[in-house]
Amino acid sequence: MSHATGSMPPLPCDKRSTPFSADAFECARHIRLLVLDVDGVMTHGHLLYQADGQESKQFNTQDGLGLKLLEEHGIQMGIITGRCSPMVTLRAKELGITHLEQGRHDKGTALKALADQLGLPLSACAYCGDDLPDIGAIVSAGLGISVPNAPSYVREAADHVTGRAGGDGAVRELCELLLQAQGHWEGIMARYAGKSAEKKVPDFSG
Repeated sequence: MSHATGSMPPLPCDKRSTPFSADAFECARHIRLLVLDVDGVMTHGHLLYQADGQESKQFNTQDGLGLKLLEEHGIQMGIITGRCSPMVTLRAKELGITHLEQGRHDKGTALKALADQLGLPLSACAYCGDDLPDIGAIVSAGLGISVPNAPSYVREAADHVTGRAGGDGAVRELCELLLQAQGHWEGIMARYAGKSAEKKVPDFSG
């Protein structure tokens, strides 16, 4: 997608979120695959080492529900990360993410290969990353996303920057924005809150 900005529709249900531009909102309607980096996007980017040298990561449970909701509504998910970690393998398994690429620094190439494998054009893919190795995937995806904890040059390459930081709800925010753009959010709220949600939830479909 071109990285031009436009007027912003009054989109998010969470006031902490950053609205999509009009162009990004339109692209979000057609996304069939969301691919995420791990460190700095699904986590805070901090690496914690135990006394025995084992590495640990901290994931956000609200992000997990958001990803489950995407899957329920036909949006596939993938992970492309430069590091190799058994915790990432476990988290992907918990979330039902079968498209997992670890140890990949050529993320633009990896994204293109995954899109080809799934028979999707890059215009139907969204990618979220936070650092230099992510830029190739961010600019080639139909919807390139970054997070506020990313360096400025990474944020500038993206079509959209989330309001929440990586590991602090950025992925959940992105999931909700995609669901809103594709017209699913009101039904989700009605399911969880009951029929009264029909009167309380505004129309986010643009």
